[in-house]
Parts: sequence; structure tokens; C-alpha cells
Amino acid sequence: MSAILKRELNAYFSSATAYVVMAVYFFFSGLFFNFYCISANSSSLSYVFANMFYIILFLIPVITMKTFAEEKKQKTDQALLTSPTTLTEIVLGKFLGAFILYAICCCIFLLYAIVISFFAAPQWSVILCTFLGLLLLGGSLIAINIFISVLTESMVIAAVIGMGVGLVISMTNYLISLISVEWITNILNKINFLNYYENFTYGVLSIVDVVFFLSVTALFLFFTVRALDKKRWS
Repeated sequence: MSAILKRELNAYFSSATAYVVMAVYFFFSGLFFNFYCISANSSSLSYVFANMFYIILFLIPVITMKTFAEEKKQKTDQALLTSPTTLTEIVLGKFLGAFILYAICCCIFLLYAIVISFFAAPQWSVILCTFLGLLLLGGSLIAINIFISVLTESMVIAAVIGMGVGLVISMTNYLISLISVEWITNILNKINFLNYYENFTYGVLSIVDVVFFLSVTALFLFFTVRALDKKRWS
């Protein structure tokens, strides 16, 4: 697995992918930080975190679009599948590579908290809780988008479908307001990513929220392994 992880990180940082992703992430987080904290003279990062939810939904597909789609396009997937590395290790290696890049982006919020500490007392409990929420949210979205990537050999299609999924996730509250059937709204509320993420932004650490994101991550990584297994035997 370590060989796959090193290969993925090298692929990210030897191309423009990592630098474009970090630039976009830092730009929007800095924009929100300036608007909600500096200009508003506030020490709370809650609104910054809340708005970054939508940026993350559309940025993660860019990180993950090449994980398996590029392997198929370059015809290197067969060599990967026939290597002595297990399918689970392959998937985990690629997942961790994307997750580490995402985690590096998230560390900018710790810098913002340090900047705030020079002028006011930052809410460290809320900041650290939300930072954990960001990592859990990102992990689940990365797993979903890696699964999308394994289904196609086009990076563009993988990114577009991933962004489409992100759009649906971002519109869940709106969809709930349009539906009058109670059992459907109950289901949508149970899988509404924003509901679980918002609790972290308020400094509320709930085992339910943690389990939800970990379950989504594990489920889609399992789906990815099964998809690769099916491809190997076909």
C-alpha cells in the first residue's frame, strides 16, 4: 500500500493538480475568512467553514478524477490489477493519497485560527471540532468520487459526474422543502451531508455524525474494491 500511496502523491505534486487544487482552496477560504472574520471583525470561523462545504463538494472531484480513470486511459490498470498488491491495498493507497492532499488544504484553517489569536481569543474547541468534521466530510466525498472514477476511463466524465453528485448533495435541503411525502423527506434527512457537517461547525462532537461519515467512506471504498474485483475477473 505504501508504494501506491507514494506513487499517488508523486503524481499529484509532479503535475499541476495539487497546486491548482490548493490555490483554489486557499483562494476561497481566504476570501471567506476576509469577509466573515477580518471585515466583520469577528473571531468566529463558523461561517467560513459553512461556506467551504460547497467549495469542497466541487473541488474533490478534481482531486479524485484521475485515480482510476487515468489508469484505464493509459492502459496501466491491468498491470495494477495483476500486481502482488491486494485490491484493498490499491484502493486504500489511492484513497490516502487524495486524502493527504485534501488534509494539507484543510490545514490553512489552523493558520487562520493563529492569525485570529493575535487579536482575540479563538474558539479552539469549535475550530478543532470543525477541522475534524472537514476531514471526515472530505474522506466520505473522496471515497464516493473514487468509486465514480473506477466506473469510467474519462477523467472529464468522472469529474463532471462527481460535481453532479456534489450539486445534488448541496441541494438536499431544497429538495426536502419541495417534497411533501414524509417517508421520503425522512430518508433525505438521514442522508443529508449538510445536517451532519453543520453540527461540527457549532462545536458539537456527536458519535452519530462521526459514524455517518466513516460509514459512507467505508461503504464506497468497499464498492470500489468490488468493482475492481469484477473487472479483474472479466
